[in-house]
Amino acid sequence: MSHSIAPRGPNHQSATLRAKIGRKVVLRAKVRVTSGGLLAIGGLVSSILLSTAVLVGVATRHRATPDTD
Repeated sequence: MSHSIAPRGPNHQSATLRAKIGRKVVLRAKVRVTSGGLLAIGGLVSSILLSTAVLVGVATRHRATPDTD
C-alpha cells in the first residue's frame, strides 16, 4: 500500500482593504503574497530606508569653509 502525497504549494498571506470616502467613493484592494514575496518586500523597504538615511546624512553634512585672510 503506497501513499502518494501531493506537493503543497506556497502558503499565501492575504489582506483586504476597503476605504470609503464620502458617500459615493469606495476603494477596495486585495493582496495575496507568498512568504518569499514578504521577504522580498521587506528587503526593498529596508534598502529604501537605508539609502534615504545616507542621502539625508550627505545633504546635511557641514562643509569646511576655506579661511579667507
